[in-house]
Amino acid sequence: MMLHPAIAHFAIVLPVVASVFGIMYLATRKELLGKISSVSIFLAALAMVGAWYTGNQTGPEIYDYLSEAGQQELVEHKNLGLYLAIVLSLLSVLKLLGWKLNKFRLEAVAIVLLLIVTATALVQGKDGGELVYKHGTPFKSFSILETLNDAALDEQEEDHADSKLEVYQDALEDIKLHSNEVDKLYRSEER
Repeated sequence: MMLHPAIAHFAIVLPVVASVFGIMYLATRKELLGKISSVSIFLAALAMVGAWYTGNQTGPEIYDYLSEAGQQELVEHKNLGLYLAIVLSLLSVLKLLGWKLNKFRLEAVAIVLLLIVTATALVQGKDGGELVYKHGTPFKSFSILETLNDAALDEQEEDHADSKLEVYQDALEDIKLHSNEVDKLYRSEER
């Protein structure tokens, strides 16, 4: 089951929420906003770790269906997700430490760095969307094109019409199998 799309949305939104509360805390220095900002950064870090973990599980399921460019982008997306999970977790610890030790400067540094992480998370979300809509949507069409190109090459090597027909029948069977596999992925994502 693909949990990554749902969790990834939290990994994008929660850093924004944490940033808003962080800015409000920096502006007012109200203790309640400091607590809320600390908790929201912690929740954002959990969501980011969850997004990376579920993406790490989902990536291998879709990798073979992507074009070469899509595969490369998926690897880059995974790596940036890991870096974001690590940095946001460290910022969460830094912010919580500053809050517990009553060190406003430490909290301020964490919040300012959080703004950079939030901007990066937004870029990561855009890249994830591109993986789905630019590289993911044509799963079937990429697979069909690749299968038909291979069949055309194989067909040229055959001398008899029956053998040529068999090459294309095999290609159609492969296309049906790939189509069913992709449909299973999409159906599991909808649940």
